[in-house]
Amino acid sequence: MADREYGFRTRAIHAGNIPDAVTGARALPIYQTTAFVFDDTSDAAARFALQKYGNIYSRLGNPTVASFEERIASLEGGLGAVATASGLSAQFITFASLAGAGDHIVASANLYGGSITQLDVTLRRFGVETTFVQGSDPADYAAAITDKTKLLFAEIIANPSGEIADLEGLADVAHAHNIPLIIDSTIATPYLNRPIEWGADVVIHSATKFLGGHGTTLGGVVVESGRFHWANEHFPLFDQPVPSYGGLNWHGNFGEYAFLTRLRAEQLRDIGPALSPHSAWLLAQGVETLPFRLQAHVDNTRIVAEWLQNDPRIEFVNWAGLTGHPHHDRALKYLPKGPGAVFSFGVRADGTRSGREIGQKFIESVNLASHLANIGDAKTLVIHPASTTHAQLNEQQLVDAGVLPGLVRISVGIEDPEDIVYDLDQALTRATEGK
Repeated sequence: MADREYGFRTRAIHAGNIPDAVTGARALPIYQTTAFVFDDTSDAAARFALQKYGNIYSRLGNPTVASFEERIASLEGGLGAVATASGLSAQFITFASLAGAGDHIVASANLYGGSITQLDVTLRRFGVETTFVQGSDPADYAAAITDKTKLLFAEIIANPSGEIADLEGLADVAHAHNIPLIIDSTIATPYLNRPIEWGADVVIHSATKFLGGHGTTLGGVVVESGRFHWANEHFPLFDQPVPSYGGLNWHGNFGEYAFLTRLRAEQLRDIGPALSPHSAWLLAQGVETLPFRLQAHVDNTRIVAEWLQNDPRIEFVNWAGLTGHPHHDRALKYLPKGPGAVFSFGVRADGTRSGREIGQKFIESVNLASHLANIGDAKTLVIHPASTTHAQLNEQQLVDAGVLPGLVRISVGIEDPEDIVYDLDQALTRATEGK
């Protein structure tokens, strides 16, 4: 039994969670503490110098958070994971660990608006330039790479355009240039796609979304494959002495754990976006039901997307599970269970009002669905990205990201699908008839 490879549903419940050695508690305890007692001064010094494993301070590590990290790493098939306070903070510490002033990133233009702004505003202010690639052809990413490029970055399912990344093609491009492929897999989760199996080196999640699943808790997590050789000409810091840790060498001392150790012991230490133990506990509860929830999400999404596609009031539906979508075959390859539960659609304009005006009226007319800026909740959610989640983008960036003026984003929940369709239908009726 010790050699058995347990299934996804089993690991979603058990990975990283063993009965508490002291009390015998079977449920994951919440270690609500800021710091941990040392055995003696030698023990404290060894832990601070990274010469001995052990908890120091909950900004760096906490047993409840560690359990959540181990569970996600297991589900993704990764070497390990580092959890953070939000998805954007997970993304930021990853970029900060690999790129500095004068460096360059190649990223998809089809990203969540906050990700685009983090790259285009904050990191650019710190001297890191980003080239945003429109479309998903790996050749276009290859053409954008320079001798300063440190990584390729894309979302497996783009938010909100619904574009599907060519993971194998992007991995080939990245590795041909000896740089890592980093994939945001928030919408897919490891239930629908495990990017490491297709060549990705680092996977990032906003755990706030489907991993938690209930719209209650912020969190992020970074998972690493353990396969990328970080001590190469692009990343000299991984193979140089680290003054703040007594001259140790990330690669020389930690080998395949070099990236994860540096992410925790340097980026999480200095930038500080720690995930709280209570939040980690809540997210771990959500992960226990992840496979059941995601299947229900996808099943409902297919019903909703097909209904919208057949409604004459709808101009377009961007869900790759539909046969007419340009990435339908790619979705079948990378996401055979279904391409997620978040997609966009456009309401058709009439003779007097634009699609944007009718779309906004539609959003104001839903009853069951909620109008808010989140995805991945058990509840159905709708929003108008151009005026909210992507409002900070300029007109060209909106076009590049596939965010048209009348586009509506929907995150399909796990309610009865007939009730979701009923709500969308009545809202469309009110919007198109001007009631």
